[in-house]
Amino acid sequence: MDVVLTIAYAALAAVGNALFALGQRRSSAAANGLLFVGLSAGIAVAVALACAPLLGPFNAITMVRTQWRALLLSGAGLLLTYAGFNLLYSRYGASPYVVYAALAIITTSVGVGFLYLREPMNHYHVAAVLLAAAAIIVFSIGQSKV
Repeated sequence: MDVVLTIAYAALAAVGNALFALGQRRSSAAANGLLFVGLSAGIAVAVALACAPLLGPFNAITMVRTQWRALLLSGAGLLLTYAGFNLLYSRYGASPYVVYAALAIITTSVGVGFLYLREPMNHYHVAAVLLAAAAIIVFSIGQSKV
């Protein structure tokens, strides 16, 4: 694994997530959070489709025909992510993101990566997961003291 590219891609996603969190936080005045989520997702779809030809062959029909199950799975995941973020950020702000991030480490790295896809996991990965669980506990204690 190329560590530099891994960090670069993760940083790109992190910046996007920060912008997403800010937008979701500012949506707290919106009367309908799911409408906000849907419209912001529509913007993401439009830009993604406009940029897609830059990354390789663009054949949407073939993509849907061959990847429909994965598309449905990913679409459901994005909907849950968008709805969860909207509820979290619009009601509690960006600081509880640490809880999401730690839970995402556990559900994605352990649940999807290690258990479902059988990706390798070593002692460092286990330590990271335990630290993620500790982050949830420490954050929860901190929230009870505010």
